[in-house]
Amino acid sequence: MLILGIETSCDETAASVVENGKHIRSNVISTQIDIHKKFGGVVPELASRAHVELVSHVICEALEKADCKLSELSAVAVTNSPGLANALLVGTETAKALSFSLSIPLIAVNHIHAHLYANFMEQSSIVCPVVGLIISGGHTAVFYVENCNNYVLLGQTYDDAAGEALDKVAKMLNLGYPGGPEISKRAEKGSSKVIDFPRAFLGKDICNFSFSGMKTAAARYLECNSIKNLADVNDICAGFQQSVIDVLIKKIVSAAEQKNVKTILIGGGVSANTEFRKQLSEICKEKGVNLFFPSLKLCTDNAAMIAGLAYHRYKKGKFEDLSLDIHPQLQV
Repeated sequence: MLILGIETSCDETAASVVENGKHIRSNVISTQIDIHKKFGGVVPELASRAHVELVSHVICEALEKADCKLSELSAVAVTNSPGLANALLVGTETAKALSFSLSIPLIAVNHIHAHLYANFMEQSSIVCPVVGLIISGGHTAVFYVENCNNYVLLGQTYDDAAGEALDKVAKMLNLGYPGGPEISKRAEKGSSKVIDFPRAFLGKDICNFSFSGMKTAAARYLECNSIKNLADVNDICAGFQQSVIDVLIKKIVSAAEQKNVKTILIGGGVSANTEFRKQLSEICKEKGVNLFFPSLKLCTDNAAMIAGLAYHRYKKGKFEDLSLDIHPQLQV
């Protein structure tokens, strides 16, 4: 069974053809980093315009790389939640048109659930139930995953997402966009012990997050302390990154203990962070918890995870009609 996936939730225009939920026949991603870089962040109107210009080309390239004809598709899947409203509309309306013209099922996919499903595409040993942590520029959330079709939200951020906080601190330091990867690079050369930034844990056994105050603490530090050299920048990056990592690890390990599960899944762009992967891996090993990360190509926004998760929705007969709407906010 071949499913075409379309992803336009933010600033990546992506299309992919996936066979039977796992075998990735193609995975085409057109990034908009160069468009948004000079603004220091994603500009929604520019993002949606770029999607309009690129989506047809990206789909054609995905079909070509998959050696797949439109007539061979069993269904078309699309991200309809969460994300930027106009960006979601581009992908959703494109998918509707394909579904109607080809007379094939239309499948709606939650982008955040798909980030966790990316692990199932590459690992056959995952046994549900598990807990999962999504960390990206737009979302930080913890889920209890009963199976590939059932995701229960345990907690999420009250304000900034982890990736957003990292990006904003990078902007304060004039490190460019996207800032998270640059923070990670600088942190490798600095020491996390020089500056002890605060951590927001929000009490024991609570799976919600708040990074706004942590970001503000970094801003106050920069207001009160002069940066003398590159070493100072590296230490600030290392210290702030460690404060974020400590919160993320505490929350997901606590969630696994609360739900009495022995497997943790991680997803989203920030899951590519090297130091986070290292520290969480060490803790999970100590506690005898199985830990899975997607490969780097499936950490950031992509359509393969959309088409992959859609396979399981297809098997359950979870199809949409042409009245399918978008939901910019995270739907649980």
